[in-house]
Amino acid sequence: MKILLIISGSVAAFKACELVREFKKKDAEVTCLLTRGGAEFITALQLSSLSGTKTYTHLWSEHDADGMEHIHLSREADVVLVAPASADIIAKMANGFADDLATTVLLAANKPVYIAPAMNVEMWKKPATQRNIKQLKADGVNIIEPGKGALACGEEGEGRMAEVGEIVKAIRK
Repeated sequence: MKILLIISGSVAAFKACELVREFKKKDAEVTCLLTRGGAEFITALQLSSLSGTKTYTHLWSEHDADGMEHIHLSREADVVLVAPASADIIAKMANGFADDLATTVLLAANKPVYIAPAMNVEMWKKPATQRNIKQLKADGVNIIEPGKGALACGEEGEGRMAEVGEIVKAIRK
């Protein structure tokens, strides 16, 4: 199985490293795409070292000879997974934005798309976020529901990214 893992800006981005390891243990090929926000928490070098493949970061890369990297990435994967999926990328997906490599790949994707939301409990509960989740479900995006518990901000509640094992299990179905 070929997985395109998109890591967006959330403190849960550190779990992406564990996700890559677990997918590799299951003989999956993982290619990572790191958003600008995700790069505030982990590095492309970390992800490339763990995945054994190039980590993509920019829409207009000097290595993208034909300007179609977003198409190639979306076609080469069997599954596209956004983990963590921040409120920002969820809103962009729900509204069809395509303003960076991650969102252009997601809009061009013709394979199953999964998201594992991760955010503060109040952000998760907001009507706008819930509307966006409802829209993504209607659009056929698979939601790996967030868990409840202690959040990085010190608050408690729903919004924790699902555990790595749960995400791997959902993708392998």
